[in-house]
Amino acid sequence: MNEEEYDALDELLTKTTPKVGANGTGFVSKRNAKLFGLDDLSIDYLYTKSLATRKSPAEIIGGMVREKIAVGD
Repeated sequence: MNEEEYDALDELLTKTTPKVGANGTGFVSKRNAKLFGLDDLSIDYLYTKSLATRKSPAEIIGGMVREKIAVGD
């Protein structure tokens, strides 16, 4: 990647938010989420929250953990 291509990619990613897809290959896919021991309700929640907030499941889970730590649970 040359400097011009890097600048164009940087510009694109700085000004846009990548969409969370439902193509079955990401973390939120039921097949992959089951590997982590998540139940259907948790998977559906993460998928819905991902679409609504345009955050990755990891960002959502990380936020939930930080909230719990702040509360002292």
